[in-house]
Amino acid sequence: MFLDELTPFVQELTAHPVAFLGGLTSGLLRLNLSDDPVKSWLQNQGVAPASSAADRASSRNGGPQSISID
Repeated sequence: MFLDELTPFVQELTAHPVAFLGGLTSGLLRLNLSDDPVKSWLQNQGVAPASSAADRASSRNGGPQSISID
């Protein structure tokens, strides 16, 4: 049962080990792909990092906003 949950993890690791480990490392180090020096390195490699929905929402709305709940 526990092995069924790990199957997709292992499949991705064996299919694309460099990309998987790079993504895992950047996640563990909490690197933001839209910040330098990561962004400039990715551009030199010919890759454009995809912006997340949270990045688009914060740039469109100017950041966090306060709300009042009655």
